[in-house]
Amino acid sequence: MGITVAPPQRVILGELDRPAEAFRHLGPNWYAAVMGTAIMANGANALPVTVPGLHRFAVVFWGLGLLMLLALSGARLVHFVRYRAEARAMLLENPGTAVFYGCPPMALLAVGAGTLTLGRDVLGEPAAVTVAWVLWTAGTVYSLLVAFGIPYLMATRHEIRPGTANPTWLLPVVAPMVAAATGPALIPHLPDGQARATMLYGCYAMFGVSLMLTMMLLPVVWHRIAHDKLAPLTLTPTLFLVLGPLGQSTTAAGALGGAAPAAAPEYARAMHAFGVLYGVPVLGFALVWLVLCLAANRRALASGMPFAMTWWAFTFPVGTCVTGASALARATGLTAMTWVSVALYLVLAAGWLAAGINTARGLRTGRLLLPPR
Repeated sequence: MGITVAPPQRVILGELDRPAEAFRHLGPNWYAAVMGTAIMANGANALPVTVPGLHRFAVVFWGLGLLMLLALSGARLVHFVRYRAEARAMLLENPGTAVFYGCPPMALLAVGAGTLTLGRDVLGEPAAVTVAWVLWTAGTVYSLLVAFGIPYLMATRHEIRPGTANPTWLLPVVAPMVAAATGPALIPHLPDGQARATMLYGCYAMFGVSLMLTMMLLPVVWHRIAHDKLAPLTLTPTLFLVLGPLGQSTTAAGALGGAAPAAAPEYARAMHAFGVLYGVPVLGFALVWLVLCLAANRRALASGMPFAMTWWAFTFPVGTCVTGASALARATGLTAMTWVSVALYLVLAAGWLAAGINTARGLRTGRLLLPPR
């Protein structure tokens, strides 16, 4: 996400004469495009409105997200096989790229969530449930590894200069929250009793892990933003990443409360109430932060901010607010919350178009496959 597109006259396509060279600099940040596409599907499916063609629209985006996930995973495999030294350095030597290892598990989880709700139209019920379980399990294990592993590397191995904290640091720690938000949908596919209860409380545990780690990092990130500002300009879109833990935790709290009657009926009312009492104030803060993000990025664009893969930050974090607002709209019955979810989805769609069109243009010219300058 931190690769800036160079001006056309500086592009040397000869650097990509060998096909495998295109994979040399392919980092985990590219999974942000999969996340952004998957949340377009999941957000559309979650909206508490009935619009002709909306479900089919969501299925198309789910299919696109799945294809992107498969293609990118194959490309990353080539990267690991052909360029082991570069792959090792991205994780162990460069904290700026290591934090993006939070993106692959979230991509797996987001596509998996869409597979369960939308993929059955294409794959059929049994296959969709099986694929959803595989993606959720892989994404959850991966998310816990990066949530603990990346902070450990930052504390013990990475050389981090003062004043370099930025919102991308949130990517590894928000991944377990995505697992917590998507896991409850699988509870009806488990046997009654211990299996369902274990799944529910396990998701609550991941909710807590992610929330506490986020609360630990946010003050550090805000201190950098307030005192040192974000530089270069291409980092400005990463302000949207703060919306990720806010929207995703609201979504998770609502999903867990909704799943409680089938897994922990004795606490169902309390868990449902928690989803509302937690979600409304957190979403309120998220809307204020969204205004700040929009204003800051408008200013950056006016100052000549070029396209970079950081523009994908316009998508998934906003999408989590869509799913969070949609859950609250259903839980409270508030028409105002329905309108909030629709308005947020329009912001999401605009962000996806901006990031998607510019990414396609950069891939067509080969600029996005060149090393960072």
